[in-house]
Amino acid sequence: MFMGEYRHNIDDKGRIIMPAKFREKLGTVCIVTRGLDHCLFVYSEQEWGNLESKLNNLPLMKSDARAFTRFFFSGAAECEWDKQGRANLPVNLREYAQLAKECVVIGAGSRVEIWSRERWEEYYRQSEESFGDIAEKLSDFDIDF
Repeated sequence: MFMGEYRHNIDDKGRIIMPAKFREKLGTVCIVTRGLDHCLFVYSEQEWGNLESKLNNLPLMKSDARAFTRFFFSGAAECEWDKQGRANLPVNLREYAQLAKECVVIGAGSRVEIWSRERWEEYYRQSEESFGDIAEKLSDFDIDF
């Protein structure tokens, strides 16, 4: 499980350092794709395979299923870590997440997320205000805090 929040910068070549704890769990190759809320989702190859199986079982005749799988898979890219623990993020993914310099890398359970610092701070501020309401809604899924 991935957890925690880390601050890192993207260099001029589009590379970001992944925290060592995350790299160990992600393995030498990971999959990066467009995430929800204009961040990037990062998966280990194993977790990507699990997710890929689930998405491939969505009904092809449902337009929402087709749209989501197109969005998700078309943005996916394999990334490898260099000796300094950096991965080069493709331009299209950096543009989607508006990653320029300062980034926030967070653990989100089965995946890692990469956010622009500005977007993360705005998202966090808005979510913090409604955290109690969100937690209450999750009780419908048999999750108690």
